[in-house]
Formats: sequence, C-alpha cells, structure tokens
Amino acid sequence: MFELLPEVGLRLPGGAGTLRLGMDERTAQWAVATVADVRDGWVCGARWAFGAQYRGLTLEAYGDTADRRGRYQDTRGLAGISLTRDPFTLTGPSACPVVLRGVNLFGHPAAEVSDALGDSLPPMLRLGGDGPFLATVSLRAERVPAAS
Repeated sequence: MFELLPEVGLRLPGGAGTLRLGMDERTAQWAVATVADVRDGWVCGARWAFGAQYRGLTLEAYGDTADRRGRYQDTRGLAGISLTRDPFTLTGPSACPVVLRGVNLFGHPAAEVSDALGDSLPPMLRLGGDGPFLATVSLRAERVPAAS
C-alpha cells in the first residue's frame, strides 16, 4: 500500500520507507529501489527525475526544480511525486491501494472517493482521471520563495 502524506511525501509499500519532499535524489532512489526497479526519467525544469513500476502503478518522482527561465532554484530536493494507474486497469480497483486519510483513492469509483474526501484536499495534492475510477494522483512540494 502507498500512503499519501500531504506536506510530507509518500509512504512506500512493504515498510520500504517514506519519500519525503525535499530529500535528495540518491536517498529517494534508494528507497524506491527496495520495492521496484528504478529508471531514469525526465521532467522539464527538474535537474533529476526517475520512475518505477509497481503492481500496475507507475511512480514518478523529480526534484531540484528551477523557475521557467532557470534563473533561481524553485524547489530543493524531491519536488514532486505522482502515481498513475496502468490504462488497462481503469475499469476497477487497482491491485495496490493508494491511500489518503484512510480512503483508497484507486479502490473505489471517483465519485465515492470525492464524497469521502470532501472539499478539503490540500493544495499540493492533485487527483485526475475522467473515467469511473481515478487514474492519477500527484503531490508537489511548496515552492521556495524567490530571492530578493
């Protein structure tokens, strides 16, 4: 089970630890590598990115982001995490629970998840998908204020 911890990060399955927003690339990759094969990735504006597959889910993480013009560092360390379901599994619950506040986001129809969570989603959390089940969830770190 993955557990979303807004303002903290993502607890990994199997006691593999927690991806903490702000952690360095090597530590983040090491934690994910204990449960899945890590592959290099790419995200525009990020100095590093990687991904992994786990039981029908794709985990992507990136960090050390810069502003649009690359003039200053926007977020230090792990800046964003997303979990996306395999498109072939969108007709029912996912094989691996993804939990926020005790609600399995990928285990129930999107309308039921929305009702259970209400309107109080943290601003750094995004849920997505247009079918009966959610397809993706992402968590972003707070941005570092620009230097004066």
